[in-house]
Amino acid sequence: MRIVAGTRRGRALAAPPGRTTRPTADRVRQALFDMLLHAPWAGTDAVVGARVLDGFAGTGALGLEALSRGAAHCTFFETDRAALAALRANVAACRAEAAATVRAIDVTRPPPAGADGACGLVFLDPPYGQGLPARALQALGRAGWIAPGALIVVETAADEEVPAGAGPLLAERRHGAARLSIWRAATGGAD
Repeated sequence: MRIVAGTRRGRALAAPPGRTTRPTADRVRQALFDMLLHAPWAGTDAVVGARVLDGFAGTGALGLEALSRGAAHCTFFETDRAALAALRANVAACRAEAAATVRAIDVTRPPPAGADGACGLVFLDPPYGQGLPARALQALGRAGWIAPGALIVVETAADEEVPAGAGPLLAERRHGAARLSIWRAATGGAD
């Protein structure tokens, strides 16, 4: 697994052993970022200079890919110890410490974001089949982590129900066992 493009292109990413972490495949990340950068509802400004939240971060591949492609900052939420160790190692390997904040926090119970915490690009890649996307979106919206008009990208199992009420659905793509769904948050953030 590697960073696909940008300033850190080709940088290898570590993953914890076992099956508790399921990193987003390189080809899926490439397809996702191609879509974000070229879609009429997103474009370069959706990534370059963005504040990013990578919830259920695992290895941090999505957030680190965004940083490599010009995002200003990424906050990573992860609770699994082995995944946190890999995530911190990946941030260091990418020399992204100045632009990254790693927090051992459950994304379904986040603290208040604070004045500068609202993110314009949100990635959620939770364990499949546990109903976590809807719970995470509600919690993040209440805590102020989702900026009005933010792009929200959720990876679920291809046959899993996607959360309702996240805002207008902009795109949905299936990649093998995974489905990517992208919304624009309501002007008041996600509820």
